[in-house]
Amino acid sequence: MWSWLKSHRNGLLIGAASALFYLSFAYDLNRPDFPKLIGLFAALFVFCHLLIKQFGWNFWLMAGLGLTFRLLLLPAVPNLSQDFYRFIWDGRLLLGGINPYLWTPNELMAQRALLFNGAGELVQGMGSLSAGHYSNYPPINQLCFGIAAWLGGTSMLGTIVALRIQIILADIGILLIGKRLLQVLGLPVSRIFWFFLNPFIILEATGNLHFETVMLFFLLAAIYLLYKKKWFAAAILWGLSISVKLLPLLFLPLLIRYFVKEKPWKGGLWKTIGFWCVCMLVAIASFLPFASEDFVQNFIGTIGLWFQNFEFNASVHYIIRWISFKTVGWNQIQSTGPLLSGIVLLFVMALAIFRSNDSIKKLMTAMLWSVFVYLLLATTVHPWYVATPLLLCLWTPYRFPIIWSGMVMLSYSAYGPDGFREQPWLIALEYTSAIGFALWELKRYGFKKTLQHLK
Repeated sequence: MWSWLKSHRNGLLIGAASALFYLSFAYDLNRPDFPKLIGLFAALFVFCHLLIKQFGWNFWLMAGLGLTFRLLLLPAVPNLSQDFYRFIWDGRLLLGGINPYLWTPNELMAQRALLFNGAGELVQGMGSLSAGHYSNYPPINQLCFGIAAWLGGTSMLGTIVALRIQIILADIGILLIGKRLLQVLGLPVSRIFWFFLNPFIILEATGNLHFETVMLFFLLAAIYLLYKKKWFAAAILWGLSISVKLLPLLFLPLLIRYFVKEKPWKGGLWKTIGFWCVCMLVAIASFLPFASEDFVQNFIGTIGLWFQNFEFNASVHYIIRWISFKTVGWNQIQSTGPLLSGIVLLFVMALAIFRSNDSIKKLMTAMLWSVFVYLLLATTVHPWYVATPLLLCLWTPYRFPIIWSGMVMLSYSAYGPDGFREQPWLIALEYTSAIGFALWELKRYGFKKTLQHLK
């Protein structure tokens, strides 16, 4: 025991220091205190780098530290996002037999006969923006909320813990499946710790209860099953992933050149269509318990707001917005938002048709560039959105999402003591770092080779 402690002394010391910083972040930090926020996070990011560099070979030590850091946050109330109030609200509506897609919280508050204990606190906590809009969380995500509300009962803290346990279990699943997928593809297992031990993931998923990692668990499991040539089971899991977050829809076209090899085209094409059908049937079936004309209208309308109304931490959109103000005098987001989305779709279709994605590595590289372009052209980029490119990059030669996972925390500078106000120079620093490193890596590995195929 003593020899083990001595040989792992540095790792344990760094882990202990990290634990103290996580405790300070979770229990002694207010979001408007940006200097403290970014200072704690920067230190944790450096500690993560040191741990991976020195002890990345020791899988169980690193896994143990990652799990310990998450468990330290178990009873903490999220302090960087108020989204969890809406999660609890939707979950309690489900338990009460109320369709969360049919009424906004403000509408239900006006119908006092439908209220439950603590409803007012939840509405106040989620804020006016969330309270005034219909829920846009897909059904499997809603199921997670309902499970947490059932386990937590009337206790808000109990429900938070139940939400957090689900996310931790998903993180563990990503760790184990990711380890196996790296092994079978002949890649270093230590890469998975850039996700599992990354303070960005620990704080945004476990800490602030964002369900990106639950979506990524189903998606990664589906990709592993694709490698095992179990496409039917993979399609089911891909559909479940879509029913947690809609983002995996973006990647479906890329499977054309994964199934359709050079020969035979016919068999591969039918398999692609079959995969899409099974995947979409699973996703659509999950919506059926909530189906109604009002549901379709409310859900599609709310999703549309993310492309035509909402703005946060954008890059290309903010440049276009600045040009719009200078030229026509107003924000043209209602027209430019859908236009940028169309450009993303064209880019993904070009990768799907003209790029060889006939292996898991090539497929994940195409997925990485697809989601990167999507986020660059999006009007709203919350920090936790970067979790997807971060995970995907681990099976590619590219590491710019790791840089971005650190720099994206600069977006929290918008929440100051005097209210919400974004800092353009910090947003510029964030995207300059991510895009600059991405361009450097493209030059390093060959731009043409990346677009065509990556062996």
